[in-house]
Amino acid sequence: MPHLHLESFHPIALPAKQGDVAFDFIATSRGEGKESLIATRFRDREFFVLHKMSGEKHLLKSDKITRPSPNYLIKQALLAYACHSGITILDSNVDTAGENVHLKTHDALKSVDFFADSFPCDREVRVEVGFGSARHLLHQALLNPDVLFIGLEIHKPSIEQALKQITIQKLTNIMVLDYDARLFLELIPSNTLSRIYVHFPVPWDKKPHRRVIGDVFVEEALRTLAPQGRLELRTDSENYYRFALETYSHPSYARFEVRKNQEIAIVSKYEDRWKRLEKNIYDVTLINDFESPQKVLEGAFIFSQTPINNDILPKLERQTFRRDWGFLNAEASFDIREGGWMLRLAMGSFDRPEHLYLIVENGKARYFPTQPVRSSANIKAHILLNELLNG
Repeated sequence: MPHLHLESFHPIALPAKQGDVAFDFIATSRGEGKESLIATRFRDREFFVLHKMSGEKHLLKSDKITRPSPNYLIKQALLAYACHSGITILDSNVDTAGENVHLKTHDALKSVDFFADSFPCDREVRVEVGFGSARHLLHQALLNPDVLFIGLEIHKPSIEQALKQITIQKLTNIMVLDYDARLFLELIPSNTLSRIYVHFPVPWDKKPHRRVIGDVFVEEALRTLAPQGRLELRTDSENYYRFALETYSHPSYARFEVRKNQEIAIVSKYEDRWKRLEKNIYDVTLINDFESPQKVLEGAFIFSQTPINNDILPKLERQTFRRDWGFLNAEASFDIREGGWMLRLAMGSFDRPEHLYLIVENGKARYFPTQPVRSSANIKAHILLNELLNG
């Protein structure tokens, strides 16, 4: 991940601008291990640049929660801040190369808001979860030009490689999203998808609750799949294979198929390696046989107009509020300009929480950089947060 090691750190007068990069305000941690978050805008994207100590050096990099893609955005923001503040750079992995032309000209990378506002339903839609090298995603898109493929991936280099290939191959039927698949399914209208591919997910043997496949995911997958739609898991993990068999057995309204060492048209470099090692490859496919009712969510992410008293902050910071539907956790707190403050939040479902920031200035609250995904657990968490902010 792009970063700079600095001799020292100089806060700059804000707001400020360096070329096309704008810096709006700085948030300083109120807890131990002081860190600062610099609100940054570049190409209509909002994110935080993070400053903290790394040994004897000052580290400047992108904040993990708000990190944008492609990496070019982060690199430009880091170099812009260093230039504007006159900081001495001790070492760096940030190159000064121009933007990759393939990433500059594509429009395949979408934000979650794009799908939340109006999900594309004008043609057959398939979703691939964790596309990795994107070999399978690209192959399927070439083979099925009339089908829209949505690829989900959280590994930034994989996203950038996929976008490069999409541009080189002039594919217009792929959309790419950097987002958690377990949350994304809740945005999809019922009976919309024909396929969901989950190929070689991380096994998470020591933390099975982090697996993509789970009861809630399967329930949402069946809702979003059209009749005869298929959820296709392909794995080399014996544990994941047996776990999937058990999970797929829970619904009473679906059927599944199991195949072992099935040959497919395109494989990843990892699958090639596992075959050379004579590891077994399992395909466990869940088939939906029914039409589901449309999902209706009531509620909006609107804060009360009653001014928020700053005295509420000590009652919220580093507190966790648990409910039967999920939780709300104020992980860390920050001071910002003119007496304002900010919380780093985890909220929503226990199994798939959302991470974002809450900013309170002049008695008014807003989320940063975007609102939470519109899920039932997130709406309930927002209602709870609204109640807590108003005492």
